[in-house]
Amino acid sequence: MNRLVYGVIAAMGIVAAGLGGYGMAGGAGTLRLAWLVPLGGLELTLDPLGGLFLGLIGLAAAPASVYGMGDPDGGGRGRLAYAVFVASMCLVPLAANTMTFLIAWELMSLASYALVLHDRESEESVRAGWIYAVMTHAGLACLLAGMLLLGAEVGSQRFADWRAAAPALAPATRDLAFVLLALGFAGKAGVIPLHVWLPLAHPAAPSHVSALMSGVMIKLGIYGLLRVSLDWLGVGPPWWGATLLVAGAVSSVIGVLYALVEHDLKRLLAFHSIENIGIILLGIGSAALYRVAGLDALARLGLIAALYHTVNHAAFKALLFLGAGAVVHATGTRNMEAMGGLIKRMPWTAGCFLVGSAAIAALPPLNGFVSEWLTFLALFQNTRLDAVGQNLVFTLGIASLALTGGLAMACFVKAFGITFLALPRSDAAAGAHEASPPMRLAMLTLAAACVALGLGPTLVVPVFGSVAAAILKTPPSATGGDWLTLRVAGEFASLSTAAIAVALAASLLVPFAAFWILGAARRTRAYETWGCGRIVQTARMEYTATAFANPFKRVFDFFYRPSKRLDIEFHPESRFFVERIEYENPTRSIFDDWLYRPALELLQAAARAVGALQSGSANQYLAYILVALLLMLVLA
Repeated sequence: MNRLVYGVIAAMGIVAAGLGGYGMAGGAGTLRLAWLVPLGGLELTLDPLGGLFLGLIGLAAAPASVYGMGDPDGGGRGRLAYAVFVASMCLVPLAANTMTFLIAWELMSLASYALVLHDRESEESVRAGWIYAVMTHAGLACLLAGMLLLGAEVGSQRFADWRAAAPALAPATRDLAFVLLALGFAGKAGVIPLHVWLPLAHPAAPSHVSALMSGVMIKLGIYGLLRVSLDWLGVGPPWWGATLLVAGAVSSVIGVLYALVEHDLKRLLAFHSIENIGIILLGIGSAALYRVAGLDALARLGLIAALYHTVNHAAFKALLFLGAGAVVHATGTRNMEAMGGLIKRMPWTAGCFLVGSAAIAALPPLNGFVSEWLTFLALFQNTRLDAVGQNLVFTLGIASLALTGGLAMACFVKAFGITFLALPRSDAAAGAHEASPPMRLAMLTLAAACVALGLGPTLVVPVFGSVAAAILKTPPSATGGDWLTLRVAGEFASLSTAAIAVALAASLLVPFAAFWILGAARRTRAYETWGCGRIVQTARMEYTATAFANPFKRVFDFFYRPSKRLDIEFHPESRFFVERIEYENPTRSIFDDWLYRPALELLQAAARAVGALQSGSANQYLAYILVALLLMLVLA
C-alpha cells in the first residue's frame, strides 16, 4: 500500500512537470483550465511563471516519492496528508482567483502541519507543529486582508483583473496591499525575521517531506512575492525592490551564520534554506529596482538569476535532505558529533551528499555556481542607476552575497567532513548501512539534475529568459552566445561551465598521469597521518563540529551571544581527581530574545488583563451586552 501511494504521487509529479513545461513553452499566453473545476467560484489558469513552479513541484515530488518507497520511516498514517500536500502545492501556481488560491494555500498548510506532527509522542514535533501553525496562519491572515483589499478596490477577485486595474489604483492602496501580501508570502518563504518556524518544522518532518518543504513549499512563498512585486500590482515604487533586496541580504547572511554553529544535520540544512531564500530575494529585488529605472535588460537578468537559483535550490536542497534522511535512518541520530566515518559504510549516500554540498557552496561547474554568478552580475550592474540610496542598497547586497558564499563553503566543509570522514564517533555510526535502492535512486536523480543544471546554462537560461520576459512584458533578449558559452548583458560577461569542468578534470587527472609516466611507486603505504606520537589514532583525536564552529562563534560573538556552561564532577574521595567534565557553549537567538519573547509576554499580559472581565457574574455579562448594543447603535 505504501509503495502504491508513493508510486501514484511520483507519477502525478511527472505529469505536473510535463504540464509545467507546457506552460513555460506557452509564451505570454495562458491556458485556461476553469472547465476542469465543476464548482462555481474556482478557476485555474496556466501561464509561464505558473508553469515554471508547477514543473518545479513535479520534478521534486517524483524523486521524493520514490525515496519514500524505500524509507521505512516514510509510511504510516501520513500517506493521505502527503498526497494532499503535493496536490495542493500543484494547485497554488494554477489558481486564478482569490478563492481558489486561498483554498489551495490552506490545504497545503494543513497537510504540511499534519506531516510535521507525524510523531505525536515527541515534544519536539508538537512544539514545531504549534509554532508552524501559528506562523502560517498569521501569514494567511495577512494574505486574506491583502487580497480582500484588492478585491474590494478592483471589484473583482480574479488576478487578471487586478493586473489590468493596478495602474489606476491609488498609491496608498497599492502600498498597503504590497505590505500585507509580502508579509504573508515572506512568512511562508522563511524570510528573516519570520523564519522561526522553519528550523523547527523541517527537521521534525520525515526526510522526504523535509525535502519537499524546503525545496518546494517555501518556493511558493517566492512565487507569491514574484506575483506581488512584479505582476499583480504592476510597476511599484523603488522602495518595494529595495525592501526585498535588503530582506534578501539580511536573510542570506543570518541564515548561514546560524547554520555554521548548528550540529543537528537537518537543522543545519533548514537554516541554509533561509540563506538561499535570501539569495533569491537579491535577484528579485534587483529586478524590481531595475524595472522602475526603465532598465529592462537588467531587470530580466536579475529575474533570470532569481528563477535559476529557485530551481537550483530545489534540486540540491532536496538532495541534501534526502541524504541527511539516509544518514539519520542509518545512525539513529541527527547529531553530527555522533557520526563520522560514514563514507566507507554509505559510499553512495556520501557521493550524492558531496555533490549537493558542492552545489550549495556554489562551486563550479555545478548549478549553484551558475545562478550565484548571474546574481553577482545583476548586482554589479548597479552603476547604471542614478539614485545614491539605491546604489548603497546594491552595495549591501553584493557584500552580503560575497560573505554568504564564503561562509556557506566553510559550513559544508563541516557538514560533509564531520559527518562522513574520519573515524566513527559512536557505535551507531560504526554499524551504519547504505540506504535502500529506491532511496539511492532518488538521490542519484537529484545529483544528476545538479550536474545537468550546472553544465547546461546555455540551454536553461533562455527558458528562464522567456518566463522573465512574460512577467516583465519585455522581449526575451537578455542573453546570447553559442551552445558552449553563455554571454550575459551584451559583452559584459561570459561563462562556459563545460570548459571549467574540462579544466578541473584535467587538473585532477594530470598529476596521476605524470606519476604513472614517471614510474612512481604504486604500492600502498599505510601509516597514521596525524597520530600525535601515538601508535593508533582514535575517534577522540578528531576535529569535532563544536571545534570547527568555535572560531566563528568568537568572530561573530556580538551576534551569537554564546553562554558558557561548565560542569565539573570530582571524585568523592578527593578533589584532585576529576571524574567528569561537561562544557557547553550554546548560542542565543536575538530574534527570540528581542522580538518574539517580548511580544509573547505582552500578549500574555493582555490576555490576563482581558481575563479579569470574566467575573462569572450574569449581571455583569448583561451589562457588557447592553454596552455593546449601545455602541453598535451609535456607530450605525
